[in-house]
Amino acid sequence: MNRLIKLIFIGFLLAIFVGISQVNSTATDVSHTTWMAHQQDTPIASPIIAVEPEQPVEGESVVYTRLDGQPVTGYLARPTNASENLPGLIVIHEWWGLNDNIKMMARRLAGEGYVTLAVDLYEGEVASEPDQALKLLQNSQNKIRRLKQNIRQAYRYLEKEQNVEKIGSIGWCFGGTWSLNTALLFPKQLDAAVIYYGGGLETNPDRLKALQMPILGIFGELDNNPSVDTVRAFEAALQQLDKSVEIHIYEDANHAFANPSGTRYNAEAAEQAWQETTDFLAQHLK
Repeated sequence: MNRLIKLIFIGFLLAIFVGISQVNSTATDVSHTTWMAHQQDTPIASPIIAVEPEQPVEGESVVYTRLDGQPVTGYLARPTNASENLPGLIVIHEWWGLNDNIKMMARRLAGEGYVTLAVDLYEGEVASEPDQALKLLQNSQNKIRRLKQNIRQAYRYLEKEQNVEKIGSIGWCFGGTWSLNTALLFPKQLDAAVIYYGGGLETNPDRLKALQMPILGIFGELDNNPSVDTVRAFEAALQQLDKSVEIHIYEDANHAFANPSGTRYNAEAAEQAWQETTDFLAQHLK
């Protein structure tokens, strides 16, 4: 009997070890694929943020939470002359971090009629070249619980401090993965999620079945992070669950083709994706 108990216990530990190994292996694969996609890339401002917002906006740095007593500072933007409660957007940065380009994107989105909060999942660190960004990405993958708490507090900040009634999420690359993670954290509360690529795309129906918000996915035909096959598996899983999902795969577009930062910008695809994004958000948040 004691031997049986020992065998069960050993099997239990082995299952945990295998599960952790699989998660770590997946995270490593995503990190490496992202790093490979951004070789020779730099976080210069892309043309998408050179466009002035549709209306005047104001922005400021705000402390939206404290984690272990340490303040976390994001960037809050809203229309200057807003006279009514507006919907909110959690804006999630690329693998470079919360740089000035993401803040400019938050301002452009605010010009569409939203209170936007650009969060900082790297907590003050910003990369200027791919190897540095890889380290920040890998470090973030070692503290997933902390990142989730960061996102939860961003949601509550918009809801409680900014008094928004509807909240959506949007992110690019690393931020695309975390826009989906935001949806998984708030499967019933989040009102819309926009995912611009991102290697950590969930395709398990059991993980997706709780989602109740409409989802917009923006992807590139030439991208391998995620691949078109993974995107189609994601779409099929959501459709099988009868979820509201809208997927766009842009021809001749590669990873990061619409990022606020970087040299991989594809003007035609990015401008089409922007229109799809603003239409989607207006439909579901306004």
